[in-house]
Amino acid sequence: MTKYDPTYQPKSRRSILPPVHPVWRGIGCVLLIILPIVSFAGAKLLVQANAKQRWIQIPAELGGSFFVPVIGRVLYADLAVTVLLIVVGFALLTALYAIFYRMLGIPRYGPLDSPPG
Repeated sequence: MTKYDPTYQPKSRRSILPPVHPVWRGIGCVLLIILPIVSFAGAKLLVQANAKQRWIQIPAELGGSFFVPVIGRVLYADLAVTVLLIVVGFALLTALYAIFYRMLGIPRYGPLDSPPG
């Protein structure tokens, strides 16, 4: 009997973990769709407000634009701010999830862990 025999293989850890509830998968899918849309809208507003208030000087390289049939003219600055807002948004959501998971999630030690101390 070799170690590649299916009867020799140990039980995978995947069978020990509970399955992910479909609602959480749905929330993640919605966030992957909604967050970039909200970030693009926020970027458009921030770039427009920056044009009026002159908070930050936009480099000439980001001043160009291109045409998208459904949206219209899109500035490169809009895309740059969109990427920045997406990164910040996902970082905040990850931090919030980690805090809530720590407070309400499964216990720190599972059934296969040795007792602390």
